[in-house]
Amino acid sequence: MNNDTMAELIQKQKHFHRSGTARTLEFRITQLKRLREAIVSHERQIIDALKQDLNKSEYEAYSTEIGIIYGEISYTLKKLKKWMAPRKVRTAFTHIGSKGYIVPEPYGTALIIAPWNYPFQLAIAPLIGAIAAGNTAVLKPSELTPNLSALLCSMIGNTFEEDYVATIEGGAEVSQQLLQQPFDYIFFTGSVNVGRIVMEAAAKQLIPLTLELGGKSPCIVHWDAPLKLTAKRIAFGKFTNAGQTCIAPDYLLVHSKVKDRLLLHLKEEITEFYGKEPLTNPDYSHIVSEKHFKRLAAFLDQGTVVSGGKTSPEQLCIEPTLLDHITWDMPVMQEEIFGPILPIIVYDKIQDAIDMINNRPKPLALYLFSQEQEIQDIVIEQVSFGGGTINDTLMHIATPYLPFGGVGESGIGSYHGQSSFECFSHQKSVLKQTTAFDFKFRYPSSKNGLKYLRKLLKP
Repeated sequence: MNNDTMAELIQKQKHFHRSGTARTLEFRITQLKRLREAIVSHERQIIDALKQDLNKSEYEAYSTEIGIIYGEISYTLKKLKKWMAPRKVRTAFTHIGSKGYIVPEPYGTALIIAPWNYPFQLAIAPLIGAIAAGNTAVLKPSELTPNLSALLCSMIGNTFEEDYVATIEGGAEVSQQLLQQPFDYIFFTGSVNVGRIVMEAAAKQLIPLTLELGGKSPCIVHWDAPLKLTAKRIAFGKFTNAGQTCIAPDYLLVHSKVKDRLLLHLKEEITEFYGKEPLTNPDYSHIVSEKHFKRLAAFLDQGTVVSGGKTSPEQLCIEPTLLDHITWDMPVMQEEIFGPILPIIVYDKIQDAIDMINNRPKPLALYLFSQEQEIQDIVIEQVSFGGGTINDTLMHIATPYLPFGGVGESGIGSYHGQSSFECFSHQKSVLKQTTAFDFKFRYPSSKNGLKYLRKLLKP
């Protein structure tokens, strides 16, 4: 699609938005139901496309992509009328006779740029928010998952008119073209480096945006954690989708008292999940590209491999791997891993673990395994992170009742549930003033105006 065709599409969407059709409750509900029906009818194809692109099992495809979306749509349909209603606010003493309220207003035409690691969920979840808030939308799926991208293009094209919701395929050059268009809102999910490019492009046109990025999310295991259950939940969080999860535990901070026992349990759980030969497991996810595979494989020479470490370049597959004797100056600790490699660092005092985290950019997620309330309180109070879970991993992303997003380098803004609606809505403030009476002291012609103002607004 060339620039002229792209610009024409955006103008068609803006024209449709100005018509007001997409702003009614009935229209929004109808479109969310149409989206759900489209997903249901394409469910088998979605599962197959995820298998082709990432070798995701049907269980993983449903639990981490499709099922979450069904939950989001159902919750949004249930709550949308309430979210759309104007909210009354209190009236200031100086504004007696007036009424104040806040009206959620759609931004207009939104651009959604989706990533490759959860190419269905992370494309459709923000689209639900855009539709619920009354926007039109252009969706740009990732070119690194071509089968799912093509399916999304077909499914969306057969479900919605392009002047309402459209899908545009292509690589980085297409994203760059889209970022030059006069969108009213941009929602981007991806890496920190690309996020900077998106933010710079948005700044040139003063377009508001949400950035869902990433970073090195720590997992702390304190000495009092139930180790077998802890190991199972860490293995689940780290090796789901072969570690290609923005909120996967990126590295492990484990108390010196329990490190050896935790490692034994982690090895057992990896075998339980993926067998003794994960590379031959038909349900174990593959790495998305050769470039990404080579980057990850280079990390395997660092520290000591205590479990896993084997690779299959032909399948773009890397075993779930545990790396011990890791130091902060190693390359594996300099960037987000985004793969099935878990570095392990030991600490003796909880404050040491906190300091190690706080000396680095704020992470998207944090996981703490401890049964001590005091330890939980200290970590939550002293460490800044986007969101997280105590005594589990990943699960905070799966509830529509919690906003999901980053802080600092890990992202700007949040979504899911009501937060998705608010993400794509401008909160318009309105004050309705009475005409039944008027206060003369507010005007410059009042002789005693200043006197009254000083009484009303005294410190």
